[in-house]
Amino acid sequence: MSRKNAIKQIESYFVTDFSARRNTQDWGSVFCILYFILSFYLVSSCITRPKLLLLKERTVRREVLTWSDVDKLIDYLTPQIHGRFDSMMIITRGGIVPGGMLAEALDITYILTAAVRFPADFPGLQLSAEQQRFAVPEFIQFPADDLIRGRRILVVDDVWTRGRNIVTVASRVDSAGGFPETCVLHYKPQISLYPGHTPTYYAAVTDAHIIYPWELDRGPEAMGMWN
Repeated sequence: MSRKNAIKQIESYFVTDFSARRNTQDWGSVFCILYFILSFYLVSSCITRPKLLLLKERTVRREVLTWSDVDKLIDYLTPQIHGRFDSMMIITRGGIVPGGMLAEALDITYILTAAVRFPADFPGLQLSAEQQRFAVPEFIQFPADDLIRGRRILVVDDVWTRGRNIVTVASRVDSAGGFPETCVLHYKPQISLYPGHTPTYYAAVTDAHIIYPWELDRGPEAMGMWN
């Protein structure tokens, strides 16, 4: 029985039978009904409130950026980055556009690319945060070690959400003998899998789902939660 129907039955009970019960002074039944009403509201409120809170937690604020917004983020990033980098490593696909803009701004001409994916990226596969953090990545593309060894490399992606891609790529650069520094436009510490570990350079901190101008033509399904 639903909450609404139960309340209607209780109201009907009082309206039709209260006068008769008053005449017979059957106050025990009245008190039992009042106790039932109070208990029903207390129990139902305990059940429904967590559901409402859960719905609020699942609500993700979206922020749609323009090209002008991206230009401002690049302008904010470039003064943070000091010294000369031997090369830039762009993580595909997210890092392609901001990486190109930063390469122009920083005059980095030696550009490398890296592509990596994780088991959790496959549709329908649900992993816990701990499993996602220690999942074995698959490198679809990565430069040879001799292109990395001894070089100072700026690793670029668009956003640090969970942090898996950029942390994994930077770790492999380090293991190959390079000196990686990480750079993103947006950093999301609330859902990062690596608390206490931040990008070397970032333009903004956010909890929103960022939609970049180069993503607008992909449609709502392509602009999911994977950034």
